[in-house]
Amino acid sequence: MAVVTTPPLRPAPHRDLCTDCGVSRMADHKACGRACQFIAPDYPGLEARVHGRARDVTKPDELHFGPFRRMLRARLAEPRPGAQWTGITTRIAERLLETGAVDAVLTMAPDPADRWKPVPVLVTDPADLAACRGMRMGYAPLLALLEPARAAGHRRLAVIGIPCQVHALRALEAELGFERLYVIGTPCSDNTTTERFHQFLTLLDAAPDSITYLEFRADFLVEIRHDDGRVRTVPFLQLPISQLPPDFFPLTCRTCVDYTNVLADLTVGYMGGQGEQWLIVRNARGEELLGTLGDEVVLSTPGSAGKRAGAVRGFIANTRRAAGGLPLRRMPDWLRPIVGWLMPRIGPRGLEFARARVEMKAAETVIHLAREEPRRMRHMIPAHVWRLVAPYGLAPSSAPDVKGNRT
Repeated sequence: MAVVTTPPLRPAPHRDLCTDCGVSRMADHKACGRACQFIAPDYPGLEARVHGRARDVTKPDELHFGPFRRMLRARLAEPRPGAQWTGITTRIAERLLETGAVDAVLTMAPDPADRWKPVPVLVTDPADLAACRGMRMGYAPLLALLEPARAAGHRRLAVIGIPCQVHALRALEAELGFERLYVIGTPCSDNTTTERFHQFLTLLDAAPDSITYLEFRADFLVEIRHDDGRVRTVPFLQLPISQLPPDFFPLTCRTCVDYTNVLADLTVGYMGGQGEQWLIVRNARGEELLGTLGDEVVLSTPGSAGKRAGAVRGFIANTRRAAGGLPLRRMPDWLRPIVGWLMPRIGPRGLEFARARVEMKAAETVIHLAREEPRRMRHMIPAHVWRLVAPYGLAPSSAPDVKGNRT
């Protein structure tokens, strides 16, 4: 694959809460203090800078998903081989290069030695983006390539990143000196190291190395594909989550407040798509990105069904037990198939499923920070997160170190 990569990266200095977005590997590694979402994020300020306004919390969907112009269900009319869904993200990136809108695309590709390990790459040939399709699991210093991109003379850049990477990018954007920056964001629910992910795969299948594709679908099933062509699905409730070590998901991912990538121009996810992809067009540049697809993309209005409150309360109860070191409440084996059959039919679906996931992540943040890093709560938890968890009895007063952060 003809990509431009960095010389050997600088080592990352130790950080207590760090997803190795790449900023600590840049020439000014102290920029972390200005960029990191785990130090003192200013979401209202950054939202206003990027989108022209902060989220309007009086609008329920903006409270959950951040500022947006419109939300859509979407799929490519001709799905791309090897894509995680139909390939919307990489196809937009291809179109940006094909039309000359950008000089390069900063994204992730698989490590040649491990299909699941992400490696940051700069792509200048649209044909090379096919190798970047699909899901990776792990941390990779994406933003460490910003300086090499600039040194190579790239002035117009597209970046495809997860929320912690995009937050740091936006916080430093004015300092970077690019003429134009397009940001395509993918939601991120939970991440872990690639090594830990391999442990998870060994619990899923007797031949974990044969797994080539894994997707947590919005119909409460996990789809697994193998290199011999086999495809199978596993209900969420039958996943071996309770067998994972307590630190499988690091504290950073258990305390992230930005599931929907609110600082991207365009968010491309699936939680609200009911079997298709879910687009959140956030600003004029997001409209421009979507417009590159023309009639290649099929669009429709997202649906919403079911009620989320029960699912969120159950999640909070188990999260409290896990945070306190107690074993998760396990559902009896005989009941799992029944509940697994019911969930896609009566549980939250479409946008209601996405709202549920955002509230779960917000509650998870509050619970784990209160347990492990209460002194950080005042600075790490934005006001809108307290609004999200208030219906479930979580409030700043429940933690001793969050005085004055009431909404």
